[in-house]
Amino acid sequence: MNRPLRFCMVTTFYPPYNFGGDGVYVHRLSNELAARGHHVEVIHCIDTYRLTAPEPADGYQDHPNVKVHGLRSGVGALSPLATHQTGRPWFKSKRIQEILDQNFDVVHFHNISSIGGPKILEYGRGVKLCTLHDFWMVCPTHALFRFNRKPCPEPTQCVRCSLSYKRPPQLWRGSSLLKDSARHIDAFIAPSTTSRRKHLEMGFEGRIELLPNFVPVADGGRADFADQPSPRRPYFLFVGRLEKLKGLDTIISAFRKYRNAQLWIAGTGSEEAALRELSGGSENIRFLGHQSGDALGKLYREAVALLYPSVNFQTGGSNAPVARLSAPLVLMEAFSTQTPVIVSNVGRIPKLIEDTGSGLAYSTERELLAALDELTTRPAKRRELGTNGYRVYQANWTPEVHLERYLALVAEIAGEPPVPLRKLPTRERAVRPRELQAG
Repeated sequence: MNRPLRFCMVTTFYPPYNFGGDGVYVHRLSNELAARGHHVEVIHCIDTYRLTAPEPADGYQDHPNVKVHGLRSGVGALSPLATHQTGRPWFKSKRIQEILDQNFDVVHFHNISSIGGPKILEYGRGVKLCTLHDFWMVCPTHALFRFNRKPCPEPTQCVRCSLSYKRPPQLWRGSSLLKDSARHIDAFIAPSTTSRRKHLEMGFEGRIELLPNFVPVADGGRADFADQPSPRRPYFLFVGRLEKLKGLDTIISAFRKYRNAQLWIAGTGSEEAALRELSGGSENIRFLGHQSGDALGKLYREAVALLYPSVNFQTGGSNAPVARLSAPLVLMEAFSTQTPVIVSNVGRIPKLIEDTGSGLAYSTERELLAALDELTTRPAKRRELGTNGYRVYQANWTPEVHLERYLALVAEIAGEPPVPLRKLPTRERAVRPRELQAG
């Protein structure tokens, strides 16, 4: 495999038709591979994005070696709805197979929930991978967050839970479709120890390899600290989808009373209206909407700290080997800009933060307020925690670290010597504006 490879990424969402971290990861992986001479094609579903978001996000570009197939169907929304219910691509099946018949070396599936369901795992040839970006393989709602109220310990009330999310139960989940289709995948990739553990606990069958995500330097870059993160009033940053499992409601009340710094919220989601109402119009709380690219990197760099108040299963932890430390994508992004984090004392993330000295954890509102004060009033402490986080980022979550592991997995499955990783000169990730291709 001492040659450029041909990759095909298959995913429901891809920027700019994208909501969350799965599409961002596919975009980053595709462009990092392309920048190193590999050819990458991406198949994604525009119809699914259009169900809830008529206008795509901006600020995304692709390398010339990336070819994007944005699929639309003549039946519009009926296409992803049919896939959701049956677990098959139906209206896009022919076009997907035409693209995959081009003899790719690697076919890498990502979020397949609406692009094709489990049946699509049978498509394509070559090394076949599938990343478990969320819990969709074992949970109809993707989140393992029962009734949108608390973490789900086991899948025993899936129909009632799906209805509580206002989603129709999926007919195919009562069949052997997922089990049969999963046999066509050489390796599933878990971005975190929690993801791997929960899938195995819930009976998912297949080879699951741990491979944490990564953050390109271009999305943040190293920042030189001043005593204050910004000449304006200092702020703490939340980044993510505005959903109940993210726990943002648990900290809004604190910032309605806190006056030494503001809370800035970057993201959108189904809970946005409720969270705005909860904020009571406080001038201390700012909703910024969707942010990406340089704008998001600047928000990270100038924040006092990133807040991560999740109340659901948290990915990551320091009980994994040092070379496999994992964390949520937003923590990686914060660490890449030397921004410390403040996390809720739930799950495995607090242990990671403690062991790496990259932030603070809290269990109560009083502890949260104390953590806010400590980082607002002690710039030297903020610098120390941010520097520690940046060291963790450099050792674990750079593109180079990730691609070396990724290409080694591909070579191992193919039974060939590892693919040499081409080192890039400084800033050689040339991009061009996207030209979406309907299929």
